[in-house]
Amino acid sequence: MFKRILIANRGEIALRVLRACREMEIETVAVYSTADADALHVQMATQSVCIGPPRAAESYLDQAALLTVAKATGCDAIHPGYGFLSENADFADACAREGLKFIGPSGDTIRMAGSKAAACARMKAAGVPTVPGSDGPVADADAALEIAERVGYPVLLKASAGGGGRGIRRVDSPEALPAAFQEASAEAAACFGDGTMYLEKFVTDPRHIEFQILADSQGSTIHLYDRDCSVQRRNQKLIEEAPARCLTPELRREMGAAAVRAAKAVGYENAGTVEFLLAGDGKFYFCEMNTRIQVEHGVTELVTGVDLVRQQIRIAAGLPLGLRQEDVTLTGHAIECRVNAEDPAAGFRPCPGMASFVHFPGGTGVRVDSALYTGYTMPPYYDSLAAKLLVHAPTRLEAIRRMRRALEELTIEGFATNAELSHLILHHPDYIRGACTTAFLEQHLQELVDWNRRAEESEGAQ
Repeated sequence: MFKRILIANRGEIALRVLRACREMEIETVAVYSTADADALHVQMATQSVCIGPPRAAESYLDQAALLTVAKATGCDAIHPGYGFLSENADFADACAREGLKFIGPSGDTIRMAGSKAAACARMKAAGVPTVPGSDGPVADADAALEIAERVGYPVLLKASAGGGGRGIRRVDSPEALPAAFQEASAEAAACFGDGTMYLEKFVTDPRHIEFQILADSQGSTIHLYDRDCSVQRRNQKLIEEAPARCLTPELRREMGAAAVRAAKAVGYENAGTVEFLLAGDGKFYFCEMNTRIQVEHGVTELVTGVDLVRQQIRIAAGLPLGLRQEDVTLTGHAIECRVNAEDPAAGFRPCPGMASFVHFPGGTGVRVDSALYTGYTMPPYYDSLAAKLLVHAPTRLEAIRRMRRALEELTIEGFATNAELSHLILHHPDYIRGACTTAFLEQHLQELVDWNRRAEESEGAQ
């Protein structure tokens, strides 16, 4: 087992990894930018090292600095968390060259899974359903027009190296395609250093269903069932839950088996996620594979009782899973709400700043993952995630009620958050019925914002 792990991240995921390490009696080294000098992960680690100025490119993305700190402090492994370098194949390779274990899959696997065109080809060969589209990268807008004519509009242009909603454009007509192709390719080149595009048929109003997988170095691969992540805005998830209410037992088994085949098709090792689009007719299609721990991993932990970060570390250390597929069972229902420092009424404008007062909810079945505390200032340089609020209950309806209560108890003063929007969504008939597709928030956002405004005006008038 590892003796000391460098955590190449910040915020709540750095704390999540740090806590798992502490329970496993593994020492930790935290890195931080000058903007994060007062962050909780800096205060709680065994050792902390400033790695650069606020800009991520000069701190959390500085591979040479991270490797230098890891070696200088005697680390034998690096946990990348999510975001930043977590899906950077070159960084995984660099860790290996320096004799440091990258807690995640190999660089070659990250490249295979991260290239959406290459991944789709592997999925097809493994018998995993894929969305009709290009067989590989699309050379230019003219080639994209030919493929779009064949599969039919609307289509989706997607960056091969993309993620987080970047480098994606929906196109509804041939006239709009050339400009959309250039925009998406330029955005992908700027964000990921790779403007390669591919094209697929746009699945109208699907559900976003993902399966958590674990795979060890001994060849064992299992899934830990599903999460429904359909409530999202511009491909950014807002509310996630497990298990997905819309899946029948038969469909859950079929999709779970496909997720395992997908992981094996790319030689996967460690924790990962296979994402699917589920159409209204019950057909599902491979969407992408995330080669890291997910933001929403907590809902899976709550319904399965499996500590995913601990499993990541064990697998990276060469230990077997110690779990068979039949050992994984689902208990109850879990929901996560992402509380972001942003103002939904102002177009989700980021609202970083000092938290003048923070109170997190508690009680049975409530979990809060956050690095926020009273007096802490959220820097404007990074992700706007302020807290993840999770609940677990015997049934979905009880989980919804528990989450409503938790959101009502949550208090963050000093900057705006989207917590009230999540509270409103949990009262919407479509959400209560479990009928939300990925189009839900786009279709109902104005309705929800107006609903909130009227409630505030009514409250003020009393």
